[in-house]
Amino acid sequence: MKQSKGDKIFHICLGIFMFLFVVITLYPVLNTVAISFNNGLDAVKGGIHLLPRKFTVENYQKVLQKQSLVQGALVTVARTIIGTLTSLAANALLAFIVSRKRFLFKRGMSLFWVITMYVNGGMIPIFLLFKTLGLTNSFWVYIIPGMVSAFNMLVLRTYMEGIPDSLEESAQLDGAGYFTIFAKIISPLCLPVYATVALFVAVGQWNSWFDAMLYNRMSEQYTTLQYELMKLLSTVMNQTGSVDSAKNAASSVTPVSIRSAATIVTMLPIVCLYPFLQRYFVTGLTIGGVKE
Repeated sequence: MKQSKGDKIFHICLGIFMFLFVVITLYPVLNTVAISFNNGLDAVKGGIHLLPRKFTVENYQKVLQKQSLVQGALVTVARTIIGTLTSLAANALLAFIVSRKRFLFKRGMSLFWVITMYVNGGMIPIFLLFKTLGLTNSFWVYIIPGMVSAFNMLVLRTYMEGIPDSLEESAQLDGAGYFTIFAKIISPLCLPVYATVALFVAVGQWNSWFDAMLYNRMSEQYTTLQYELMKLLSTVMNQTGSVDSAKNAASSVTPVSIRSAATIVTMLPIVCLYPFLQRYFVTGLTIGGVKE
């Protein structure tokens, strides 16, 4: 199909705009990667953009040799996997119940969950509640409080309400119960929104550090990767020299290079996870599922 001159100009301008947008988006990440692989003392001079000037892996060796960071990584992986699965299961079941038209308390429960998005008891009452329940100094403080999210539940409920009622009615005529309908009909059709919510929860669990500082600050066995990174970055920002000035001449490690390496280490798993879930973000799987 022959394009007009105006269409060609539009596509050229659009291509230039998208290229500049990609460059602006990726440059900070690529620059951080370049600094993390660059000699720390050389990085202080500046002028590093997309490629390291003096390649080295000493920054990553310095970060990964910290035992607390390794322990934090194990706890963070565990809380991300367990927290994502439990949160997705709890929110999906609750959303399925609230999305049923025959459910008597549908509006009341929906209003209740919406109110919790705007009102909470405050930090001190919540801390005292968790302490009374025995959740402080425990791994489960990362899992149980975040199992149900009003926002995620409403997202799932809205998607489930868009599924044709004919699917549920035909299953009930064949003798299927609600659990069978949820497991074999609703859930397969909700894979896109499941993946989206799971990604939201996983990113939140992976990046969370405040709960570790607040509830498990005195328990090193329950520290998290992000909390250890926060402590590392706080230490680095308060120093004007290298991380270890006594070994600076031998290690060539500086606060800037350490910060860049630690940032890449904590960011890489989530970045690698995105491409595998991206294809599930396509909606409309129910189109053609029912022939009226």
